[in-house]
Amino acid sequence: FPDGAEKFTKAELDTETQAEWYLRQMLGSANFNAGKVMAFMSGNLCYQIEHHMFPDLPSNRYAEISVRVKELCDKYDLPYTTGSLPRQYWQSFWTIAKLAVPDKFLKGTPDDAPETNSEAKFRNLRVKFGTDPATGKRRGLRTAMREYAGGVAA
Repeated sequence: FPDGAEKFTKAELDTETQAEWYLRQMLGSANFNAGKVMAFMSGNLCYQIEHHMFPDLPSNRYAEISVRVKELCDKYDLPYTTGSLPRQYWQSFWTIAKLAVPDKFLKGTPDDAPETNSEAKFRNLRVKFGTDPATGKRRGLRTAMREYAGGVAA
């Protein structure tokens, strides 16, 4: 559960389409940066996003497909979550530790706490999704997350 990896409820899974399944696999996973030696030694575990999206693909193909996944993320303004192994490990540990304590000790509400990342946290943003008429660039989740982090509201 590194920062940037989304969490989903069972209710969200009940009616998801195949396209939404792929999106959930991508948004709910996070990679860690690794060189060729570390990737080999870890069995390509550094490519969790690609592994979750394409579970039947041989792991030696993850690096190749990651280029295409990143291009899709850029095209649709979606986050591609990655970081160093120590950072990703620490964030996972910290998220699990915070989820283990009673709610009254958490600073955020269920809608804006990084541990839950509800879509409701975006309700007051002024960003409009779709294609920006001025630039022609797509505005999606990555833009919303940047605006939310920057405190830009309606």
